[in-house]
Amino acid sequence: MSKKNALVTGVTGQDGAYLAKFLLEKGYAVFGILARRGTDTLWRLRELEVLDRVEIIEADLIDLSSLIRALVRTEAEEIYNLAAQSYVNTSWDQPLLTAEVTALGALRLLEAVRIVNPKARFYQASTSEMFGKAQEPVQDEQSPFYPRSPYAVSKLFAHWSTVNYRESFNLHASSGILFNHESPLRGIEFVTRKVSDAVARIYLGERKELRLGNIDSQRDWGFAGDYVEAMWAMLQQPEPDNFVIATGTTTSVREMCRIAFGHVGLNFEEYVVIDPRLYRPAEVEVLVGNPAKAKALLGWEHKTPLDTLIKAMVDADLARVGRENPSRRD
Repeated sequence: MSKKNALVTGVTGQDGAYLAKFLLEKGYAVFGILARRGTDTLWRLRELEVLDRVEIIEADLIDLSSLIRALVRTEAEEIYNLAAQSYVNTSWDQPLLTAEVTALGALRLLEAVRIVNPKARFYQASTSEMFGKAQEPVQDEQSPFYPRSPYAVSKLFAHWSTVNYRESFNLHASSGILFNHESPLRGIEFVTRKVSDAVARIYLGERKELRLGNIDSQRDWGFAGDYVEAMWAMLQQPEPDNFVIATGTTTSVREMCRIAFGHVGLNFEEYVVIDPRLYRPAEVEVLVGNPAKAKALLGWEHKTPLDTLIKAMVDADLARVGRENPSRRD
């Protein structure tokens, strides 16, 4: 059996790095698209020890011609679109960039697939943020959307574009509506990593407080390493579809802080400061997903408990901060 080729946009992000490692372990040849717009974005692939096994290709979701060239060059049979301007708060400050990359970028990639290889299988990374001001207590594939940020609106455009290309051009295009998924590779701008990094720095005496916004908001948090397995499983199905990927349980930011600080023997209430400036213009209070369809059709369910995940993130940041200054306490 010949080796399959997979093309991953956003390969330098949290999900992209875990997916690249997973696909490599499956025997794939993995190609990753890199848009030269940032600083050192390769550290996650380096940390997972797969950088030298992923072929990096320079292309950009805002440039259709580069996407066409990437598909021609790689002859990819599976395309995973994980790239986006994915930080919700930044989407308020840069709504046009967010729409250009996250919304129209997905459409450009779908169009490139349609032109170059319409028989390829396509995965779109959708998000629970599309549910936003949730109209139902638990969200599944049939729940109505109510996006509450430029990021969520852009993702909803990309999601419906995927459905439209599936129905209009018969593409094997699936959309994974992933609820929050975290890991030690999470960007520092996301609340879980913001907390784990702060815990490490407070414990090691580098800082004295952590400023957060609404700590009573609730999310359905899982481990990114588990969730990329669901992405792959969607593209192995005979028919494309939409799937909610979630744990089915919800936890508040407050409880997440309790777990993280408690892991190093600290009381979060002594260090967390509520800063009204960090509240979102339109808050999303509660999101929790129903992964029953993914379990029934994909055979997927999450494996990593939240407390295990949060403690692993704190341990990783303790190690990182310790490497920055070896003189800090062990």
